[in-house]
Amino acid sequence: MDKKIVLERIDIIQKSLERLKEFQSLSKGKFLLDKNFAAAEHYIRYGLEATFDICAHILSRIPGAYVGEYKKMAEEMGRQEIIPQKFAQSKLYQMAGYRNRLTHFYFEVGPKEMYGIIQNDLDDFKEFVKYIKPLLLDKK
Repeated sequence: MDKKIVLERIDIIQKSLERLKEFQSLSKGKFLLDKNFAAAEHYIRYGLEATFDICAHILSRIPGAYVGEYKKMAEEMGRQEIIPQKFAQSKLYQMAGYRNRLTHFYFEVGPKEMYGIIQNDLDDFKEFVKYIKPLLLDKK
């Protein structure tokens, strides 16, 4: 595993979270302004892409484990015991689905939905990073 790649993606996730947390303090009315919604959408997508870049990178180093579809990556991360199975099957799987919605069905994603995610689901990114960080420790 190339630790530099993983660390760079973790940095993207953390910077995206910092920006997204700024939106948590906004009233729903202020958040619904186009510029806020667009910026939040960008940072959520950016964080999700970095999350699944990490998954792809790790899984590609395990013989027979790499899968190309994001939801299957989430499942495989749990199956390989890289992250807890419960988190993989619920939160990471949902994150994969949301990444796909933002990419392929972006026209269905509205500001109210995005506001709800910012208010309730940002900790999923932190939890993912918490499970990945121990992989970066040198095991001698």
